[in-house]
Amino acid sequence: MRKLFGTDGIRAVAGEAPLDPRTIYAVGIALAHQLKSNSRQPSIILGMDTRESSEWIAAVFSAGLLDGGATVESAGVITTPGVAYLARSHRFSAGVVISASHNPWHDNGIKVFGGDGYKLPDETELRIEDEIFRQLETITAPDPASLASPTENLSFRQDYERFLDSAVPGLCLEGRKIVVDCANGAASAIAPELFGDLCGSVQLTHASPDGHNINAGCGALHPEVVAAETKAAGAHIGITFDGDADRALFADRNGNVVNGDAILLLAARDLKARGLLNGGVVVATTMSNMGLEAALRSDQIRMLRAPVGDKYVLEMMQANHASLGGEQSGHILFPHLATTGDGLLTALVVLDIVERSGKDLNELIADLKVFPQIIVNIRVKEKKPLDQVEVVAARIREAEESLNGNGRVVVRYSGTEPLARVMIEAESEDVMRRHAEAIARAIRESLGA
Repeated sequence: MRKLFGTDGIRAVAGEAPLDPRTIYAVGIALAHQLKSNSRQPSIILGMDTRESSEWIAAVFSAGLLDGGATVESAGVITTPGVAYLARSHRFSAGVVISASHNPWHDNGIKVFGGDGYKLPDETELRIEDEIFRQLETITAPDPASLASPTENLSFRQDYERFLDSAVPGLCLEGRKIVVDCANGAASAIAPELFGDLCGSVQLTHASPDGHNINAGCGALHPEVVAAETKAAGAHIGITFDGDADRALFADRNGNVVNGDAILLLAARDLKARGLLNGGVVVATTMSNMGLEAALRSDQIRMLRAPVGDKYVLEMMQANHASLGGEQSGHILFPHLATTGDGLLTALVVLDIVERSGKDLNELIADLKVFPQIIVNIRVKEKKPLDQVEVVAARIREAEESLNGNGRVVVRYSGTEPLARVMIEAESEDVMRRHAEAIARAIRESLGA
C-alpha cells in the first residue's frame, strides 16, 4: 500500500507532512535517483498552479532534484496536462506539477509524469516512496527562505498553446458567445489568449489569481456559477476548469450544468460518426450515471467501468484499445490527442463538435436521461476497509438488496482527501436519499473525524 501517493500524486496541507520542507526535499532526491537508472543525468520540466505555496514548494523540490543529480527547467504557471505534453514533446525524463487540483488554496501537491507523458505506475510510486523514507532517516532540508524557484522559460507555455491550437485546427466561433471560468487557477495564464483567438465573443471570469482564491466559489468545483453566468450573459455555452485545468465542465445556454457523462456521450457519438471510436467502446468509471450507459447502448456503444481516477480509466482504455474515456467530474481522455485529461483541450474539442453540428449543446445531449444520483462526502479519521466495519457493510447490503438491480451503490474512499464518498442511484429520489443517509450516518458514527 502506498503511504504518500494517492490517486493523483502527493497531496496535503502546504507546510504540513508530507508537504513539509524536509519531505518535499526528500521527494526531489528520490525522484532524481529513480530516474537515474534510466538516463545518465535526468532532466525534469517543472510547472505549478497559482497557490501561494507553489513557489516555495517548487524551490525546495528543485533543490532536492538538483542534489539528487538531476537538471530542472521551469514552465512557470501552467496546467497539469501542459507539463505532461512538454515532458513528452521535449524528451524530458519526467514532468512535475506543483498543484492540488480542485482542493482549496491552503492545500498543495506534487504530481509526477514520466518522460512518456503518462502518470507513473503504482509500482514506480512505491519504489519512490521507499527511497523517500530512506532519505528521511538522514537528510536535513534547506531553509525555503534561502531558496529561489527555477527561472521560468515562457517558451514552454507558448509551445503548449501552439499544441492546443493545432489539436483542433480551423476552429472559428464567429457569431457565438462563450463564458470561460478559469477558477483563478492555472488556466488563467493560457485561456485569455487561447479562446481570444477563436473569433467568437469571450467573457472571462475568475481569471485573477491572488494565491488564495483558487477554486474559491468558482471553477469546476462550483459549476452552477458558470451556468448562472452563461444564462445571464445570453451566451451559447459556458466552460469551467478546476485549479490545474486537467478537467472541464460545461453549461448550456439555458443555465444547465453539463458534466463529464454528457461530454462522453457527445464525444462518443461524434467519434463513432467519423469512424474513430475503436471497438465501439467508451471507458467511464463506477461514478458515471446509469443514464449514460443506457444512452450509449441505444447507439450500439458499449460502456466499461474503471475505478475512479483518470490513471485507472487510462489503464482500462489501453487494455481495450479504446479511443475515449473519462469521468463524470470532467476528466476526459482523448488518447489520439493527449496522454492525460486536459480541460483546455476538452473545451476545444467540445466547441468544435458543437460548431460542426450547427446545433446548441443542449440539443446534442437532449436524450440523456439521468437516474437520480446523490453523492455524500464524509470526513474520516482513518481509511479502514469498509467491509471490515460491520455496521457500514450492513447498510450497504441493505441498500443493494432494496434496489435489486434498479440502481447502484458505490461507497469508496477519496484517493486525494480524507473523505469517504457515498454514491447512490435509484429510480426514486426518496429511496436514493434514504439509503445514502443511512450509509453516511454509519460511516460518520464509525469512522468520522
